[in-house]
Amino acid sequence: MPSPSTPAAHLPFTKMQGCGNDYVYVDGFAHKLADPAQLAQRISDRRFGVGSDGLILALPSDKADFRMRMWNADGSESEMCGNGLRCVSKFAYDRSLVARKPRLTVETGAGVLTVDLGFAAGKVVSATVDMGPPRLERGELPMAGRAGRVVDEALAVDGTTLKVTGVSMGNPHVVTYVAKVADAPVLTLGPKVERHASFPRRTNVHFVEVLSRSEVRQRTWERGSGETHACGTGACAVAVAGVLTGRTDRELTLHLLGGDLAVRWPEGGHVFLSGPCVEVFEGRWPLVAP
Repeated sequence: MPSPSTPAAHLPFTKMQGCGNDYVYVDGFAHKLADPAQLAQRISDRRFGVGSDGLILALPSDKADFRMRMWNADGSESEMCGNGLRCVSKFAYDRSLVARKPRLTVETGAGVLTVDLGFAAGKVVSATVDMGPPRLERGELPMAGRAGRVVDEALAVDGTTLKVTGVSMGNPHVVTYVAKVADAPVLTLGPKVERHASFPRRTNVHFVEVLSRSEVRQRTWERGSGETHACGTGACAVAVAGVLTGRTDRELTLHLLGGDLAVRWPEGGHVFLSGPCVEVFEGRWPLVAP
């Protein structure tokens, strides 16, 4: 319930970003939302709302320190977001929604994940997430077609054939490689690949330029949100795809529109994602139209 000092018609929120991948965060311990999907659409609007890639709630959990739920800007619920997970962990820690300890467990739609927090002046400024093992079989993506892994497979899209590699990090991704990412058809082919008939739950789409064995540039068309400045689960998918296709090594720096992320995938193990988490501002959202 809102505190006595907070008008009942307004919802406190915090805008946060990880490499420009920005979401609106709400304390779900204290505030119950009747229709978070509708709120996500309204509050995410960059002209008539706060402006964000979606809405994320920190909620109680009986499996972990707390639970994260997220909705994209179009109101669709997603399983996970790596940048969002880092930021919601900072949100929960800084506001003492959970025990103040440097390692948190978070229940997500992709399972319970572990987050190690990084500090400066007593505040969380970065985090490393154990994203778990990638899911590599076609049925786990999911993607229509014959059983097995999807590695540099031809996909016909709008008169163009892309070679795609599929990876699930608890949510679906395909990666395609380009000569120059600045010229990649993110805005034209991104939405067509996202809703291609091969992907029954739609998919996130990543266009990648390889700079070296340890460094790439990446642009992302994110399922339900359009082109975003960064995608944490997508960065993990790109790192895994680089190993599967033999293009990159198991430790990778990824340059995204909003900044840099670091991913490592030890042999046969879990994927680890590291990057910043930044609070932008706090506000109050009117729950009743004026």
